[in-house]
Order: sequence, then C-alpha cells, then structure tokens
Amino acid sequence: MKILRLLAVSFFLTTYSFANVSTTEKDALIALHKATKGTEWNATWDLNASIDTWFGVKVEGNKIIEINLPFNNLQGELPKEIGDLKHLKRINLGFNKLTGKLPSTIKNLKELVSLELFMNGFEGNIPSELGELKKLEALKLYSNKFTGEIPDTLMGLTNLKELLLGSNFLTGHIPSEIYALSKLQKLSLMDNKMDGEIPVEIAQLTDLEELLLSTNQFTGDLPIEFMNLTKLNTVMVSDNNLNQEYISVSGKNPPSLMHLEMQSATATATMDIEKE
Repeated sequence: MKILRLLAVSFFLTTYSFANVSTTEKDALIALHKATKGTEWNATWDLNASIDTWFGVKVEGNKIIEINLPFNNLQGELPKEIGDLKHLKRINLGFNKLTGKLPSTIKNLKELVSLELFMNGFEGNIPSELGELKKLEALKLYSNKFTGEIPDTLMGLTNLKELLLGSNFLTGHIPSEIYALSKLQKLSLMDNKMDGEIPVEIAQLTDLEELLLSTNQFTGDLPIEFMNLTKLNTVMVSDNNLNQEYISVSGKNPPSLMHLEMQSATATATMDIEKE
C-alpha cells in the first residue's frame, strides 16, 4: 500500500511539474531543441524530465523567463516557435553555430530585456520587428553576417543600454534619431561597411561610456561636441575615411580630463588623458 501511495504521489508531482509550464511553451522549447540539433549539444536536455531541470532554462512563477545556452554547439536556424515563449526576459545563445535569418516571431517576446545572439552565423537584415521589444536593455548581435541598414525602428528602443552590432556587413548611415536612445551606455558598430558622417546627435547620449565605430567608411570629422560626453571612456574611430586620423582611446577617465587637439597640417589628432 505504501509503495502504491508513493507511486501515486510521484506520478502526481511529475504531472504537476509539467503542468506548471504551459504546453505552448514546452512545445516551443522542444522545437528549439529539434531545430538546433539538441542531441548534439554539449549539454543536452532530457525531454522526459521536468523542464526546470533542463540545462540553461530558468522557470519562475510557472513561466519560462530565461534561456542561457552559450558555447553549447547549437546548430541550424531558430524556429518560429521561439516567439511562443512570451514570458522570456533573457536569451543568450552566443558562441554557437546558428545560421539563417532571425524569425519575425521574435517580436512577440514583449518582456525581453536582453537578447544576446553574438558569435553565430545569422544572416539577412536585422529584423525591423525588434523595434517592438520596448523593454530591451541589451541587444548584442555582433560577429554574425547581418546585412542591410540599421532599422530605424531600433531607435524606438528607449530603454537600451547596450547596442552592439559590430563585425557584421551592415551598410548605410547611423540614424540621426539615435539621440532617442537616451540610456545608451555602449554603442558598437565597428567592423562593418557603414558610411556617411558620424552624427552629432550621438553627443546627446549623456550616459555613453563606449563608442566603437572603427573599420567602416565614415567620412567627415569627429564632432567636437563629443567632448561633452563626460562618461565616455572608450573611443575607437580609426580605419575610416575621416578627414583626420584619430587614435583609439580606452581608459577609466572621462573626457573632462581629455584634451582633443586637431592638427590640420599633419591630419592627426591626439587625446591626452590623465591615466591612473
């Protein structure tokens, strides 16, 4: 009798555990597992076990809120079912072998705060639908194969603190509307094929700490208004088509301790920084 009771309790707990997470969310995870060759992951999932035991999956309040699977040998394309994980706050799939285009269904992840898909092989345009993820604070898509221009819709992500799009094949200008990203702390567009002048509107990003624009085809001058960015400690604009060559600067001291000297005769610029 005791054994029967224990079996009944065990069955109840197992069923209850699976029932906590909706069938839609569970099916979305299984679709991700299947689409990215889950049986070949470095740390795979036991699909018969409780979801809260699945590696890299965080469940809170009966909802899946995080997927963290970096360095896990995910291969293939993200399935459209990823958009069914509507309670997700964080996704980190960096350092994998993911390819193809980002599914447009990603726009359904309205609770998403951080999207990290760097160091993969994603291609095509950056989906304009990402502009619908109004709670995003970190968008890290660097080191992929994205092409086309930066969608104007991203300028509506007013909670963004990190916008890292470097090492892709992006073209076009930096949107002048970038001033709207008033909370931005890190902006990286380095190692792309972007052109045009560096917009002075970046000087309105008063929380900016890192500005990485090197290895593009930008023209004109570095706006002198950048000297007003008192939190800026890293500037990289070399290897462009600017009127003058600028050295790269990285340190913990703000530009209030920085003196920018333009020497038109030699087309150089120096930044003297008081270092520790």
